[in-house]
Amino acid sequence: MPISIVVLAAGQGKRMHSALPKVLQPLAGRALLAHVLERARDLNPAAIHVVYGHGGERVREAFPESDLSWVLQERQLGTGHAVAQAAPLIPDDHDVLILCGDVPLVRGATLERLLAAGRGTSLALITAVLADPSGYGRIVRSRAGVVERIVEEADASAEERAIDEVNTGLMSLPAAQLKRWLGALRNENAQGEYYLTDIISMAFAEGVDVLGIRTDGPEEALGINDKRQLADAERKFQRAAAEALMERGVTVADPHRIDIRGEVTVGKDVFLDVGVVLCGKVRLDDGVRIEANAVVTDCTLGPGTVVHPFSVLEGARTSERCEIGPFARLRPGADLAEHVKIGNYVEVKNSQIGAGTKINHLSYIGDATVGENVNVGAGTITCNYDGANKHRTTIGDDVFIGSGSMLVAPVTIGAGATIGAGSTLNKDAPAGELTIARMRQTTIEGWRRPTKKPKPAKRDTDR
Repeated sequence: MPISIVVLAAGQGKRMHSALPKVLQPLAGRALLAHVLERARDLNPAAIHVVYGHGGERVREAFPESDLSWVLQERQLGTGHAVAQAAPLIPDDHDVLILCGDVPLVRGATLERLLAAGRGTSLALITAVLADPSGYGRIVRSRAGVVERIVEEADASAEERAIDEVNTGLMSLPAAQLKRWLGALRNENAQGEYYLTDIISMAFAEGVDVLGIRTDGPEEALGINDKRQLADAERKFQRAAAEALMERGVTVADPHRIDIRGEVTVGKDVFLDVGVVLCGKVRLDDGVRIEANAVVTDCTLGPGTVVHPFSVLEGARTSERCEIGPFARLRPGADLAEHVKIGNYVEVKNSQIGAGTKINHLSYIGDATVGENVNVGAGTITCNYDGANKHRTTIGDDVFIGSGSMLVAPVTIGAGATIGAGSTLNKDAPAGELTIARMRQTTIEGWRRPTKKPKPAKRDTDR
């Protein structure tokens, strides 16, 4: 049977104390809603309807994908009212899966179990047992163990508040029944809202099977309403991500001190030290070693590459057995051939670096093509920007560039050339020759440094 998914994303998130809508708050580098939509798409639904609130245009702008149907809930009158806004768009012969934009940790396998249980004439919902159920609607079961109703905390008695099984807000049921029950909702409760959860008691009264499916772990039920809950969810997400990497053979020095904020592909014998952050699409081939507190974003690191501590890599690619850092920066377009060494306080941007080349200390290489087996001395800079345009530097194979050299682009240094330390090149240097471009050293005898003029004495005004 076709599936229509309704994602509730209209909450204002007042407890976040943020100008950013709640469902756009970041978890593992992506919006909460992005995680929920990813799980939704994995189910191959016929439609995904996202219910957003008044002033939530930022939410729509953040997700321009064409497969989403956006439904405005102009007035915040409760979850039942929110689902009712999307109901007319759903064919009666569909199954409906209701998800919450602020419940991002639910697993795909759990949603598949929920859908299977809610097919036919049944109503199924995901529940969780929490050590602290505060803030959640409580699951009230009959003596036979069947879900009888859900009571929101604001309306619960002391006995009902003691129940530790809670509603996650995730539900599956046939569309025709959903529409009928939505039409019968009333707002006679402490909040004055139309609770979606009231359809549970309606179903039970009609003799419909109401199936409460408990999660495998309470973290799947976490609804994110404030920054503390957001931080708690972040740690749970990261622990699960670290465990997934370890299951694939990665050595993680400390699973509690690593952050995965994207999609990571790994080979064998990869090592990740403490404080490593991986963002976007990252590929780590066999034997890659990333040491403490390095940040790697949208990179491919070839076999045996080592990233030393406190290095930052973005949009870069390395071939095998490169060495980077410590305190190095590779910016987008940095492309390193095999056995390249990028040392401490070196920055490379939009440049191709040939095999065996070493740029060991305190240098900037930008918009350059560097050949093989080049030695770039400390403090070398490719002066690629003239204030309006970028220009390219070309360095041939086996070039030796002395320390403190300024290469004013556009400029070409021929293969085998040697550039004397302290040179400023603004013309091409021929292959195989020594080129020196600096002023002759001069000593001016008798010269004295300027001295500060003495400050005038303060006048005694106490006489």
